Amino acid sequence: MWRDRLARAIVAQTSDVGCFMIMRLACQASVAVFLCLVSALALSGTAKLTYEEQVIVLNGQKQTAHVPKGYRLKLLTSALDAPRLLTFATNGDLFIGSKSGHVYRLPPPYTRPEVLVTLSDYPHSVAFRGNEILIARTNGLYRAPYQSGQATLAHEAITLLAPLPGGAGHNSRTVNIGPDGRVYVALGISRNCSEQYLGEPNSFDDRRGGILVLREEGGKTGWETFGSGLRNPVGFAWHPTTKAMYASNNGPDHLGYDQPPEYFSHIAPGSFHGMPWFQYDGRRIQRDDCAKSPPPQPMQDVAPPVTTFPARNAPMAVAFVPVGTMDKTLESDAIVALHGSWGTQPSGGFLGAAASRRPPKLVAVRFMNGAAQRVDDLVTGFQMSDGTRWARPVGVAFGPDGALYFTSDSDTHGLFRLRRIAR
Repeated sequence: MWRDRLARAIVAQTSDVGCFMIMRLACQASVAVFLCLVSALALSGTAKLTYEEQVIVLNGQKQTAHVPKGYRLKLLTSALDAPRLLTFATNGDLFIGSKSGHVYRLPPPYTRPEVLVTLSDYPHSVAFRGNEILIARTNGLYRAPYQSGQATLAHEAITLLAPLPGGAGHNSRTVNIGPDGRVYVALGISRNCSEQYLGEPNSFDDRRGGILVLREEGGKTGWETFGSGLRNPVGFAWHPTTKAMYASNNGPDHLGYDQPPEYFSHIAPGSFHGMPWFQYDGRRIQRDDCAKSPPPQPMQDVAPPVTTFPARNAPMAVAFVPVGTMDKTLESDAIVALHGSWGTQPSGGFLGAAASRRPPKLVAVRFMNGAAQRVDDLVTGFQMSDGTRWARPVGVAFGPDGALYFTSDSDTHGLFRLRRIAR
């Protein structure tokens, strides 16, 4: 019967035997066919979100955020100085790197930051591996012994694990531990057209613009190129089912307000993403003549992004939605922090109206069957109609309580939580 075939098609999308049995019974009546299809679409990650306004009070001022229905946004603390990326330890403590030099530790409920250690050279992010903490700074990846719940970290305990190319311009470094247990670090090129590349013939200091993976053999360390040709990949994470790596990427500023779009890319081992020699314009890869040297790889080898954000949005951290945290339709989607632009219309420079800047927001890259489909807004409203802002998201991570936590490093220097209240 056609109803049975329809039910089997739906279960192929949902992979949920219980849902299959319910929908098969419902589909006995033709009037229920539409409801079955809607349910299947929702569970497969294609359903649109609906939103509601929420008033949030910051420093005595009421601001309006737009959040998904059934969620509440809360500022947990504004006692942070230029916070950047955040990481949860296995015991539930939250750690935040910063541009101010502080590495913060926040035990639950994450309202009272403590300074774990203060360092020079921009401790942008941290990760944990066994009984050690890894700290990514501009000129290197550092390590120190660390025990769960430890409140401070002595400077003399911190040692260099592996040097990184340093220098000014896009000097953040993001460290993550992969599903394979290896250590990965992202770093950007210094400027729009800096002819830096993660490979030959560049010297060590000019090997920038992509994602590295640490090689550790016989007590020695070294970096291998995992993905290259990315101007500034601040955030990256792995899809929870496919284990494929995806990264956000900040495109250049020299092509105006609308070009090129910002990338969200699948980073396959050895992949080349083109920058600064090539740009994706939303339809095809094109040569960018701001880079005068011969490209290290040909145009046909450039991997286009799997989806994009409007130009000048400055995408930051990436976190995939774990099972059982947000709405089921969002499971395995990627949450990305968009920092918003400094560039204004029409030219992309500083001189236009502040209201024309790209607004900061949180977005969801929607996935289905392990592939990116589109980008939906998650939380908006950080920029008001006159262009003033009350927050700019940077770091995103899911806590042990299933809530989404994110930092803001401008206007409000703080930590926010987005929590589901309706189930």
